[in-house]
Amino acid sequence: MITAVPTTVLATIQPAFTDAERLALAGFLAGYRGLTREMYALDLRQFTGWCRARSLNLFAVRRADIESFARETGGQRPRSGDRHPAAVTIAGFYKYAVEEELLDHSPTAHVRRPRVDYESHAVALDRNELGALLVAAGLGPPCEHALISLLALNGLRVSEATGTDIEQLGLERGHRTLTITRKGGKVVTIPLAPRTARAIDLAFGDRTDGPVFLAADGRRLDRHGAGRIVRMTARRACIAKAVTPHTLRHAFITAALDAGVPLRDVQEAASHADPRTTMRYDRARGSLDRHATYIVAAYVAGAAR
Repeated sequence: MITAVPTTVLATIQPAFTDAERLALAGFLAGYRGLTREMYALDLRQFTGWCRARSLNLFAVRRADIESFARETGGQRPRSGDRHPAAVTIAGFYKYAVEEELLDHSPTAHVRRPRVDYESHAVALDRNELGALLVAAGLGPPCEHALISLLALNGLRVSEATGTDIEQLGLERGHRTLTITRKGGKVVTIPLAPRTARAIDLAFGDRTDGPVFLAADGRRLDRHGAGRIVRMTARRACIAKAVTPHTLRHAFITAALDAGVPLRDVQEAASHADPRTTMRYDRARGSLDRHATYIVAAYVAGAAR
């Protein structure tokens, strides 16, 4: 016979969230979409469960509690090919709470964070492979061509590409444009290469509103469907590598850097908050041919005569 646990005991073991804590949790997650939101939610579930098991309210934890959480759980799980610490998510949550004046100060302010590996280990495509993929996409259905072009020539995240609507297409000073919601909720307008614009126009045909990309059942294409399209197109291009939507985003950033696009512009195009994230994709950053000493010497030479 199972004895019921008194409600007062449950309340002691698992304290309910306060209104401010619930508001902070909901508000923090509202700033993210897709897979990123799912991973952040997983981090917060792990952390809140840890706190409840120790009868800690979220807004009552101290630095020592955060450090204990990191030690006991490892505070890590895979993200975009890296081992990204869950403690970073926790720090972001408390930072949000402080910014929204729901909390006086963050308990993570002075917590030491593990070093993040800034070397990209993702599957990479070279220029020829990227070209072959685009050719194969162009020979396929318009929807597939449009999706591959957005991922490879604009470097969109898969959630950004599949989330696009026909109404977000526009024309600005002679440029065909697309307005998208970036990671973190930032809304930006990006230009489309002519081949991408043509492919998108063919993809939605006579439709005047709704999603640009539709699945076979008529609903919006999701990231799993996008992944299947990318894999099929890679096979048609005879690329043996395990190509995913992120592989195409990786290829866009790498190609931009290889082509000589300034780091700051590539960072902006990729919507990276930290330039170090963009630098991970720079395959030639260790090349002595590009060392600043040559450029500075040539620049100063004219004044040193």
